[in-house]
Amino acid sequence: MKIYRTKKGIVVEENNQLYTRPNENWDEFINDDNLYSKLEGIVQSSNESEEGHHWINEGLLPPVGNQEVWASGVTYFKSKLGRQEESKDSGGGTFYEKVYNAVRPELFMKATGPRVMGHLQKVRIRKDSTWDVPEPELTLLISSSGKILGYTIGNDMSSRSIEGENPLYLPQAKVYNGSTALGPCIFITDKPLSKATEIKLEVIRESNLIFSDTVTIDQIKRDFTELITFLYAEYSFPEGSFLMTGTGIVPGNDFTLASKDVVKIQISGIGTLINSVE
Repeated sequence: MKIYRTKKGIVVEENNQLYTRPNENWDEFINDDNLYSKLEGIVQSSNESEEGHHWINEGLLPPVGNQEVWASGVTYFKSKLGRQEESKDSGGGTFYEKVYNAVRPELFMKATGPRVMGHLQKVRIRKDSTWDVPEPELTLLISSSGKILGYTIGNDMSSRSIEGENPLYLPQAKVYNGSTALGPCIFITDKPLSKATEIKLEVIRESNLIFSDTVTIDQIKRDFTELITFLYAEYSFPEGSFLMTGTGIVPGNDFTLASKDVVKIQISGIGTLINSVE
């Protein structure tokens, strides 16, 4: 099942049928360890609503309320190599080798809920950056108790020039206005995602496809429960959280985003998140 957050309320999708919930508080609705069962009850007890299509088409919002969005880094081997390459001149290359093999993962705050962009909204590249990339990431919806409730698509906009200059500049490379996008929906399931789940990135410039690549989530080195254990060890999330699980798609050193580029991230079973670059 999928859920959408819209200006008029919540839309539940099951087997291409839509069910509307106009008076639900988003934060309370999704922070429920029994969310899947709750959605099953809605589908079984409600009638399909034609309004759902209008709600989605006319008022789709990012699928995040007051939840924080966190991110995990260097979870793919290809990401490790990319980080080492960009920071080799600054002497920081060995940091990424060490964190890739360490017990403790890299975790960092990416955005508060109100700062997250949604489907068809604009993301940004920093004005003081010269090398910028989108990072397509499977993103977990986690309850306040630490349970994985569902999955969405994340775009972790990043400045490789700033991060490469010095690893201590990571917050500036990762956290700024327009640096985070989620959507278009949350896929809610009571089963783990297939390891064959594919993430596809496309970047379009002036109607031309200038970059495309795919990766499957079986390339992620760390187990999701491992990441959550570290994230929740000394931190509480009263309304739940989102956790980006890292990127396995790293464009070459000759690629950088430009204003008006269109970034498309597709994850099988979830959908496609589309953002233009401001």
